[in-house]
Order: sequence, then C-alpha cells, then structure tokens
Amino acid sequence: MRVSQLWRYPIKSLAGEPLERADVGPLGISGDRQFGLVDRTTGLVLTARRVPELLFATPTTAGGQAAIELPDGTVTADDRALSEWLGRRVTLAAATPDRHGTYEIAVDDGDPGSEWIRWDGPDGVFHDSGRTRLSIVAEPALGDWDVRRFRPNVVVSGGDERDLLGRQIRIGEVLADVVKEIDRCVIVTRPQPALARDLDVLRTVARERSGNLGVGALVVEPGSIAIGDPVELVA
Repeated sequence: MRVSQLWRYPIKSLAGEPLERADVGPLGISGDRQFGLVDRTTGLVLTARRVPELLFATPTTAGGQAAIELPDGTVTADDRALSEWLGRRVTLAAATPDRHGTYEIAVDDGDPGSEWIRWDGPDGVFHDSGRTRLSIVAEPALGDWDVRRFRPNVVVSGGDERDLLGRQIRIGEVLADVVKEIDRCVIVTRPQPALARDLDVLRTVARERSGNLGVGALVVEPGSIAIGDPVELVA
C-alpha cells in the first residue's frame, strides 16, 4: 500500500484541506481537529450529525488562530457572527491539553425522534474517539463515493485497510498501532458543496461492511507522512 491522499480538518466537522505532506504528533496530524464550535448552552462540540450546515463552511488558520469562511464568503472568528449563521449561541474554541470535547449521536440514525446520547472525547484535540488519532481508508473501500463523505486523514492505494487491523504499521516516518474499525454515522449522508444528500451511502456501508469503513490508529512514534510513502507492516 501507498499513501495517495492526506487530509487535515482544522475545525471539527468543517471542510477538510488536502495536504502533500503532514507532520504527525502523538495526537495525530498537526492541526487536525484543533478547533471546534462549542454550543454555549449545552457545552457540546457541534458536529454535522446535528448541524449539517457545518460542512458548507471552510476553515482558515494562520499563526495558530482560526477563522471560518461562511457559505456567503464572509470570513470571521466572531462568536456573534457565527451564532447568527447557525441560529444558536456558539463560540469558536481551541483544544488544549486539559480540555476535551463532549459529543452526541442519535441512537438510531434512521429515526428522527431517536434519543441522543453523549460522551466525552480525549483531551488535547477535538477527536470524538480516544482510539483514533489517524483515520485510514483504502481507495477500493471508497469506490465511487467522494472521499469528503468519510473525512479520513490518510487514503491508501493498493490494498484493503482492514488488513492492517490489529497490526503495527510504518507509514512514512510514523509508527502506528491500528486498533479499530471506524463505525459510520449519518454524517456520510450529509450534503456538501457539489454533493447531494445520499441516504444510500450509510445503508450500503451497513449492508456490505457491517457499518464500518476505515480504520483508526494510535501514534507510537511521531514523524511525517507524504503522498507516495509506503505503508508497511511491522513484524
């Protein structure tokens, strides 16, 4: 396998940015999920599960600061403007070593009246799983689907990412333990720029892959990853 795409998502659930090379630390790709929009009433970090409008905004980062390009082209980090856009009181927050995000998901994605459950993510980054610092998907798993639906960090060619499960891998300079499959939720069906809503995506993943697509890895040794780097199993 070789790395064919690299992606970073500076602000949780906003559009991603493609990379040619990425520095990877213990928490994953540098700058990945380092900011989030926090609902000031509930304390929840917003995701496209509940707020699909997020997928139509683009993050901008410079000098360690974040701003958001809204669908109308406005670029802002002002909480009032962001609150007006989303119709709820929000603040743009940075992840810190002693701060974790709280998230929610519907128990049944197919039921509009489903109960929603909450959980806490890891400290230091707005990932919603403590067992995924790098998410990896193989090109055959994506098929004809747009990669943006699945929001991976690493796309690989030449194999099946499930063959990496339970193994230690060297990917570029990075040593990582592949510890889990990634279960998919309603986000994969959400509309995005030039992508229509498609409920069939989640149904197909559930039917053909038991609801999982991609694998999650923990970083053992930091380093860099570049497009074209090999992915090797470590004996």
